[in-house]
Amino acid sequence: MHYTGTIWRPPYEAASLLLEVTAGCTHHKCKFCTLYHDLPFKFRMSPIKDIEEDLREVKKTVRGSGSEQIDRVFLTGANPFVLSYDKLAAIAQQIHKYLPTVKSIGSFARITDVIPKTDEELAKLQAFGYDGLTIGIETGDDEALRFMNKGYTSSDIYEQCHRLDTAGIHYSFFYLVSISGAGRGESGAKLTADVCNRTHPTLIGANMLTIYPDSELYAEIQRGNWREESELEKYKEVRTLIENLQIPTIFAAMGASNAYQFHGQLPKDKKKLLSFLDKIIKNDSEEELQMYRKSVSHL
Repeated sequence: MHYTGTIWRPPYEAASLLLEVTAGCTHHKCKFCTLYHDLPFKFRMSPIKDIEEDLREVKKTVRGSGSEQIDRVFLTGANPFVLSYDKLAAIAQQIHKYLPTVKSIGSFARITDVIPKTDEELAKLQAFGYDGLTIGIETGDDEALRFMNKGYTSSDIYEQCHRLDTAGIHYSFFYLVSISGAGRGESGAKLTADVCNRTHPTLIGANMLTIYPDSELYAEIQRGNWREESELEKYKEVRTLIENLQIPTIFAAMGASNAYQFHGQLPKDKKKLLSFLDKIIKNDSEEELQMYRKSVSHL
């Protein structure tokens, strides 16, 4: 199999076949991100011959192992959905040719990846099996989105997710706790809840911001342009987000950035989740939580 650099996937894609079709990120400007610093290039699409070779290898392995058939493929890279309709269609055709049991194809995506595609193209991609995209919206706080160089606004999130809804393509959100900065976390959480309440994410995944010295955000902190929330503030922020969510969805904090991992179905489990967070806020010390944050050597 062709894999380049560190391969990232959402926790809930653990059972999916990881197929490399891109490496790196087309944007690569988010101030907090260091995930693709190990690559010698910004972004690259895999040669179609490499993708086909990997699919042949998987087909041979599955056929020889007698194991369960593969029903989901997760395309790797920061935002494979940026590829043109023609390229995504060609990849789907290869997947279905070699792995006919596959029912759905997912990937990470940026909001800006949706914009160039027509409504007709999105509908056709859904028919090809594209579904269950993971979108790192990070926040609904426009001030934070601008400062962090995300390259889109909260209005873009709403508009493009509405187009995905119309096409029948489901999606999950990643929310980055503390992205609004010290003193603004709870207001950022309310703005994010407002965006989420007007869209239809099947899951909202919370990840705690962890700042590394090789990030542009670290440099901004050194220049005095931004301050990070305390660890206890981060949990108050998560609590505010959950409290203000009014949609049926799964809320999950399952990644390595979270000292406490938890999940639940909203609205059914809202009280349980809020009670769990209240105990953390009341009983945990900032020092203990800071120790965990410093132990996260890499995400």
